[in-house]
Amino acid sequence: MVISLLRTLLMYAIILLGVRIMGKRQISQLQTSELVVTLLISELAVMPIQEHDEPLWNGIVPMLTLIVCEIIVSFFMLKSGKFRQLICGKPILVIENGKILQDQMRKLRMSTEDLFEQLRQNGVFFLEEVAYAVIETNGMMSVTRHVKDDPLTPKQAGVKVKPEFLELVVVSDGELSESSLKLCGKDKDWVRSRVKAAGLTQSEVFLMTARSDGQYHIVPKER
Repeated sequence: MVISLLRTLLMYAIILLGVRIMGKRQISQLQTSELVVTLLISELAVMPIQEHDEPLWNGIVPMLTLIVCEIIVSFFMLKSGKFRQLICGKPILVIENGKILQDQMRKLRMSTEDLFEQLRQNGVFFLEEVAYAVIETNGMMSVTRHVKDDPLTPKQAGVKVKPEFLELVVVSDGELSESSLKLCGKDKDWVRSRVKAAGLTQSEVFLMTARSDGQYHIVPKER
């Protein structure tokens, strides 16, 4: 039992490290090579956990090899467009000037239900609004509306708006985030003074956000 637990924790740590090295992506945004590596790593991790007679290296070495291969493939994809196209394919246009390209949909084995599902996920509920729709190499759809159907922007309306600022979490459940403070141009003393002004200590703060313009918001922990 203890051996299984230790093996599981070790494999978990290795997988986390591998995913961290390969970079951050959502599952829906994985390229073909990344998806293959992810599936293979998950299969390889099971063997050392279940087979106690098998040395851990029998699972760890292939996993590390796959991670190194993925890093090498990613490097060559950055350097060569042809190599990237060979591995990941290329974007495919499925709607052009408002016309559905049925041949392209057949190549993708994409049904009309799939098409409308992805349009709705892009905030488009009427086909006549679409000028162009492209299926990207990760399987996601990018949509461009007709100009007449685009939402009116403040610039087009001639309305002056306030500058936008990035809001970041600087304290989460009493823990200070120095990286977030750096991004919004603040320091620890600034946080302490604001928290003290709110009649709290840092450990009593559930959430504190800050912006580079000096605005902040504090949510105390529930007592």
